[in-house]
Formats: sequence, structure tokens, C-alpha cells
Amino acid sequence: MNILLWLAYKGTNYSGFQVQPNGVTVCAVVQDAMQSVFGTRPDVKGCSRTDAGVHARRFALNFHYDGRIPVQRIPLALNARLPMDVRALAAQQVPDDFHARYAAHAKTYHYRLRCSAVDDPFDYETCHRVNGPLNLAAMQAAASHFVGRHDFLALCASGSSAAAHGDTVRTITACTVQQDGELYTLSVTADGYLYNMVRILAGTVLAFARALGEYGATSMIAGYTPGRTATIATTVYQLWRTNDELGAMRWVLVDIVISAVVLLAVNLLEKKQKAGGRP
Repeated sequence: MNILLWLAYKGTNYSGFQVQPNGVTVCAVVQDAMQSVFGTRPDVKGCSRTDAGVHARRFALNFHYDGRIPVQRIPLALNARLPMDVRALAAQQVPDDFHARYAAHAKTYHYRLRCSAVDDPFDYETCHRVNGPLNLAAMQAAASHFVGRHDFLALCASGSSAAAHGDTVRTITACTVQQDGELYTLSVTADGYLYNMVRILAGTVLAFARALGEYGATSMIAGYTPGRTATIATTVYQLWRTNDELGAMRWVLVDIVISAVVLLAVNLLEKKQKAGGRP
């Protein structure tokens, strides 16, 4: 019979979900537990190939099993053999042709930012800490412009097999930013993702919030077409990953110049407004 299994895992110690030749992965430890409990090593189909360090609240996979353990007791049996950072939540029988990857019509990622000078010891492994104030309105404006069906090549890290085959068009149905005190949560729902796509998207949204603020976000985003115009943050990230440090530094200088010009324009605008003039 075909079994749908729901997992939750903390990905800090893993090289993603999919089995890798040179790293410990979530799929590998799940299959190790299955072999210990079932006496066989089923072929596992995951709903996604999460990157290294990515965590999951509800991750779906399916496998075929014809043993004696009742379906509802499979999670308990597996949890006795799984490490504490990987938990089986629930299991159910599904039709034989069910495939976790192809049945997933949408996937939601949450990228959390903590705006603080000090890490929180309780969530430092699941949050990215940033210094300085963040402009929530600018982040929300930036995030909203990613919604739709686009070629997201500019938000794909080097080494992507999908990019190598020209398969870089994805549909984002929701992209929002919410604030709860120091914590900012970027949530993205799409039909699929490219390699490091959410991380780069989060970095791009953060760049708008830090460098441009509410005055410049809309105008800069208006000239950005996903997949055709790479943002400065994306360009620097791509160059740095390919070890072109000189190229990356050139774009960092460009970023500094643009930020200075924007801040100067904002300063002049504020002075005009205070003087009662109109821009």
C-alpha cells in the first residue's frame, strides 16, 4: 500500500532533504529509521528538495509498505528510531498512484528576520538577524511585486539544474511581510522554487527596506522585471558565489552610491516639505 507520511524537521544539521553523496540528509535518516523498523528500505518520494539548513513544519512524502505495523502507528514506530530534530507527525493510506511531489500544487516558505543588535538564544538558528531599523511598508511594497508568473532566473543561485535547462518560470501566488515586534516574517507561496530562490528574494526585499525606504521602493521596483533585470543585491550574491570578489565589490560600491543619492534626495524632499514647498 501507498503511505503518505507527514514530517517536521529542523534542517540545521542536514544538507537538505534529498539524498546527497557527501552529506547527511533528512531523507537518508528517515530511510535509516524505516530500515530499522520495517526491515526494508523503501524508496521515498518527497514533496520538495529543500536546501541545506531549511526547516519544515509540515513536509509530505510517500512510500510503499506492506508490513504488519498499522498505518496509524507508523509515526510512533519511526520516532523511536529518528533523531530528535526529525519527527514523523502522521501517516495515512493514499491511492497507489499518489506522488507527493506531483500532488503538491503549492508550497509555502517563511523566511524570518530578527531586527536586533543581539541574537535571541531561543531562535538564532531559525532567524536571520539584521541591524538597524527596517521599513515595513517598503518591504511589503517590494514583496507584492514578485506576485505573478515570471521568469525568476535573476533570483536563482549558480549551480541550478533547472536554470541549466531553461526551466526558470514559476508562479508566486502570495508574497507578504508581517511584523511582530523585532520579528519580520516574509511568507512566499508558489507552485515551485529555484535553487536559493527564497533566500535571494528575501535579501532583495531586505535591500529595499534598508537602502531605499518608503520613498524609493516603488520607483526602483517599477523598473525591475523578474528574470530580466537583476537587482543589485542579487548581482552581488551571484558574483560572490562565483568567486568574482572584485566584481562583487564594484556592485557594492554602486549600491553605496545609489543609497547615498537616495538618502540625499530624501533629505532634500524633507527640507522642502518642512519649508512648505511642493516637490
